[in-house]
Amino acid sequence: MDVKSAFLNGCIKEEVYLDQPPSILDYEHPNYVYKLKNALYGLKQAPRSWYDRLSNFLIEQSSTIGQVDKNLFIKKANNDLLIV
Repeated sequence: MDVKSAFLNGCIKEEVYLDQPPSILDYEHPNYVYKLKNALYGLKQAPRSWYDRLSNFLIEQSSTIGQVDKNLFIKKANNDLLIV
């Protein structure tokens, strides 16, 4: 799993807009803003979006959520144990 790129390629459910960075300012339309299609590294929604996507996948794969720590996922298959 490539965790570093998970934030760069994450999906976001909310509509997020940001101002034009000074380095790529469009002088014909300086008041325009950008609508994000993917999460950016450092975006407040990025970690939550990534966690939602990962937890949904683990639950679909028959993992159970920890009783005390809701960030803990456990899957038992035969004599194998997967802890995330």
